[in-house]
Amino acid sequence: MTDDTAGRRSDLILLLIAVCLVAANMRPTITALGPLLDQIGADTGMSVSALGVLAAVPLVAWALFSPLTHTLSRRWGQQRVLLVSLLVLLAGTLVRSLPGPLVSLWLGTALIGMALAIVNVLMPAVVKRDFPGHVAGMTALYTALLAGFGAISSGVAVPISHIEVGGEPGGWRFALLVTGGILLPFAIVAWWWTQRGPARRHVRAAGHRGRTGIWTDPVAWLVAAYMGLQSAMFYMLVTWLAAISMSTGRSEVVAGIDVMVYQLFSLAGSVLLPLILRGRVERLAPALIPVLAVVGVVGLMAAPAAVLGWVPLLGLSSGASLGMSLTLMAQRARDHDAASALSGMSQSVGYAVAAVGPVLFGWLHSLTGGWALPLAVLLAMNVGLSLVGVFAGRDRYVLDGR
Repeated sequence: MTDDTAGRRSDLILLLIAVCLVAANMRPTITALGPLLDQIGADTGMSVSALGVLAAVPLVAWALFSPLTHTLSRRWGQQRVLLVSLLVLLAGTLVRSLPGPLVSLWLGTALIGMALAIVNVLMPAVVKRDFPGHVAGMTALYTALLAGFGAISSGVAVPISHIEVGGEPGGWRFALLVTGGILLPFAIVAWWWTQRGPARRHVRAAGHRGRTGIWTDPVAWLVAAYMGLQSAMFYMLVTWLAAISMSTGRSEVVAGIDVMVYQLFSLAGSVLLPLILRGRVERLAPALIPVLAVVGVVGLMAAPAAVLGWVPLLGLSSGASLGMSLTLMAQRARDHDAASALSGMSQSVGYAVAAVGPVLFGWLHSLTGGWALPLAVLLAMNVGLSLVGVFAGRDRYVLDGR
């Protein structure tokens, strides 16, 4: 083995570790919120609708800031932009947990959304660039870590809020600080280290294709629609599943565990995805994956008391559909620059759709006093996701001939 080969392998191992640590921090700041909504509402006096808006703030930020990521990465390089985003994520986590006026809660949540918007867009492009022969496998790995640590965050948020700090329970602010910030410094250090020496890369594409042409590309819009519908499903459930669970008589802690189970099965769906992306099934996978969620939602509507029986189906579908979305962002692009453009465009559109999800779900619940109508909307979204998947699964590429 030559020195260059050994150096390249060391760089890839370092980058792999950094990618894993970044993935582990991509959801805990978001997924801990749902199980704590009752505490936040009781402590602050916020209404159910306002809590739904709070849960949607990161999604709105993702919709607004995702399109800017491609331009920022062209100018400053993917590595540097991602590092700054992680620092902003840390700042948002700290601000959100500050005691005092509610403005810190809203401002911190917005900063978290801005930072994660950029991280979300850059990760598929990083995978396309540095692991071109293992796109599906690497996407499954970081998606599984994303889902797994998001699940842990949901499950431990309520118990952490009851831990005594200074002689009294730490509360929801302490829980959000711990779940969102405990691993973040390690990710920041690891990603900073990838910029040192030969591992440093500030890739800038030569052309400007993809900055504007991507918005008129029909394949890109299919990927964006798939991204939006699956994201709406996930954030509806991660925000309101605990409340649905408690409405059946389950305790706050058990409801938080239900959300954790949902995300653990989401992790399993992410891991299993590469196994089905083979042969003829690969073409049909985007359309077949949502069928599991359709069954799960119908079950939740018909027999809500058996929530723990339906959660695995919902989780498997959610994790696999997220992994499928991210895989499509890489597969439907011929190079990492096009992948970055597609990722930015599809996530901007996708999260604009997703931002409506938790707010609409909460509003419909407030309007009707029950869960039947919100769940019916969730069911329709999954049927639509399956139909979009029929066309998104075709072997086409964005920006071909442009």
